[in-house]
Order: sequence, then C-alpha cells, then structure tokens
Amino acid sequence: MVEIRTRDDVELEAPVLVEGLPGVGLAGKIAADHLIEELEMVEYGEIVNEGLPPVTVFEDDDRGVKSPIRLFAAPDANLLVLQSAVPIEAMEATPLVETFTEWIADHGVTPVYLAGVAEEREPGVVPDVYGIATGDAGARLDEAEIPPPHLTGMIQGPGGAFLNEAKEREIDAVGLLVESDPRFPDPQGARQLIDEGIAPLAGVDVDTSRLDEEAEEIVDQREELMAQLQRAAEEGQQVSTRGMFQ
Repeated sequence: MVEIRTRDDVELEAPVLVEGLPGVGLAGKIAADHLIEELEMVEYGEIVNEGLPPVTVFEDDDRGVKSPIRLFAAPDANLLVLQSAVPIEAMEATPLVETFTEWIADHGVTPVYLAGVAEEREPGVVPDVYGIATGDAGARLDEAEIPPPHLTGMIQGPGGAFLNEAKEREIDAVGLLVESDPRFPDPQGARQLIDEGIAPLAGVDVDTSRLDEEAEEIVDQREELMAQLQRAAEEGQQVSTRGMFQ
C-alpha cells in the first residue's frame, strides 16, 4: 500500500512539481536537491510505501528520523519537489507510480519529470535540454521555448515510468531530457535542467553557480581516475612482459 501524507498548513494552488528521483547520471536528483536548498523549501509531506527498502534517513544537525521519499514546497513560488534517497528500481515501483499519479491528478498538480538520457559526454561539453509532454502540457514547453528531442530513444528509470502512467491516464505532464554520462554524477546536466527547463516552466529564479563548481570538481576527479586506470594498465603490462621474457 502507498500513502501520501501532506501538511495542512502549506497553501498551494495548482503547483508545478519537479520529480527528482535518482536516475541516469543523477542529473534529476542533483537538480531537485539544489532547488530544495537554494529556495529554502519546507518539508511538505512524505510517501509511505510498503515496497520501500527498510532504510531510515537522517540529516545534518537534525535528530529527526526522515522518510526516504519526501515532498518539499516553496509556497511563494507555488512549487513542489519530490525527493528520494533510494532509486525507484529498489522499490515496488508500480503502486508508487499509480498512486502518485492519481494524487497529482486530484490536486491539480503539473508534474515535471526529469530524465538523463544515457550518452557519454566529453568534459566541458554543455548538454542541451529537450522537452516531451503528455496531455496538453506541450503548450507549456512551447511557451518556455524548450525544443523537442533531436533523436529517437527511450527513457529508463523513474521519469519514464511516471510519464508512461501520465500518458495512459491522459493527464498533463512534462518530461525534461538531458544527455548524461551514466558513469559519473552530472552537476552540469542538473544545471542545464534548472536553467533551460525548470526555471522557465515554473517561473522561478535559481542561482546555479554552485553546480558549475561541482561540475569542475567532477571533471578533475574523472581525469585523475582515468590517469590511475592508465597507470594501472601500464604497470600490469610491464609485469606481464617481464614475466614472459625473463
């Protein structure tokens, strides 16, 4: 059974909701976490799901025990964010997707689902953001000048599951796609999702400069990792060669 528990003291009117469950490159989750911090969003609710792994979340300077899947709200911006500490693959996804989609429809929420499209990308290359939609939500993409995808593909993970459910129920939903390298976290992709997609769709102004700094750190770590792998490969080859000819 899936239950969505929300507060009664937070007022929202037909809000936009950003989904930030872990997916390819973690671009969507990084973007969602960044929105929560930068907009100082308040905890609005939690999702209780019998299919969740038996985990507990705790936070810095807080003694409280948290649910792994929570909703956060920025009432002034009329914005919601769905945050999860566990990937959808680690839970019984179908009841969650069905129940959450029904809750969205009942509360007049327009969901924005985030998806990283698996594609290796050279460091420093800025990815484009594309939009797809169900129902009549394509008009929002047109208004925000977010282009359709320039390639054919498939969305895996939470974004794909939620968008498919929205299509089946014929409700309005938006999907934002960004190319992400599945081997590494992608703060740069997250920044693009916010700047080129979420900000114009939700009408919010979010400082994303910190994500640029995180992206530079990831690039440095990638280069160091590749150098370590290269050195290990060369050392292994030298050992093998000496063993053959001595």
